[in-house]
Amino acid sequence: MASPNRPARLNRTLLLLVAIVLLAAAAFTLLSASGVLDLVPADQPLTPESLSPPTWVAYVTVVVAVVVGLLALRWLLAQTQRRAPTGTWRLEDDPATGTTRLDAQAAAGPLVDEVETYPGVHRASARLAGTATRPTLHLTVGTEDAADVADLRRRIDTEAVPRLCGALDLAHLPVELLIRLDDARSARLS
Repeated sequence: MASPNRPARLNRTLLLLVAIVLLAAAAFTLLSASGVLDLVPADQPLTPESLSPPTWVAYVTVVVAVVVGLLALRWLLAQTQRRAPTGTWRLEDDPATGTTRLDAQAAAGPLVDEVETYPGVHRASARLAGTATRPTLHLTVGTEDAADVADLRRRIDTEAVPRLCGALDLAHLPVELLIRLDDARSARLS
């Protein structure tokens, strides 16, 4: 299933590129300052004396760099997705009589097929996550601009999800529904 947060992949990629550039610049600076890279003689100034900033500028620059680095790290951590993993459910009332194994992702397939037949729906994808005792359905639906979102939501709530609950013998199934409109507007409904 496509991520509900599509820019996350771009954010992670940009963060990685910025991190590589900054690490390369830091390594170059440290190697140059320690004398390992001898590109500029140590006794020669890089800038004319008239352009030298006050001493406090170096300290402010270090503090700002640390704050920006910590904010970038926080940004990177925010990009990770914290969704329950999907997998194989083990269904059994009495282990002595046998067990049934069900691929949770395959169980969501008929729901996707049904939702894609609804008026105004271009595409749908579903991810059944969690365990058989604590499942969660992540459903993404792509619709036309003029689709009746309220009717679509009602049909999903009253037809598709109850049918899936009946097929899987679930009393309750929490649903995270993301409806994407073609003009790039989206409404997150829970």
